[in-house]
Amino acid sequence: MMGSMAYEIPVTQARAELADLINRVVYGGERVVVTRHGKPLVALVSAADLERLEKLDAESEEQVISAVSAVREVASAPRERQRFGIAAEHRSPGAS
Repeated sequence: MMGSMAYEIPVTQARAELADLINRVVYGGERVVVTRHGKPLVALVSAADLERLEKLDAESEEQVISAVSAVREVASAPRERQRFGIAAEHRSPGAS
């Protein structure tokens, strides 16, 4: 069971009760999980719920992307500094 909010129903029964299930989801705030052979197949969620999930998804993706690029900057910074440091050491003042 997917938590207390989820109501599971076999696909054969869901077909007969679709209008009722839609009401439960939209007005009852329930999440309906349609099962086949006892395994979750699809979930009915309201459009508003879906929008919320997609927003959360996009936000967490953005957070992951910015975290990854921050890690990359931190990781490459010492190497860059080392490279430039070495280059500067090899250039003697009287070479030009």
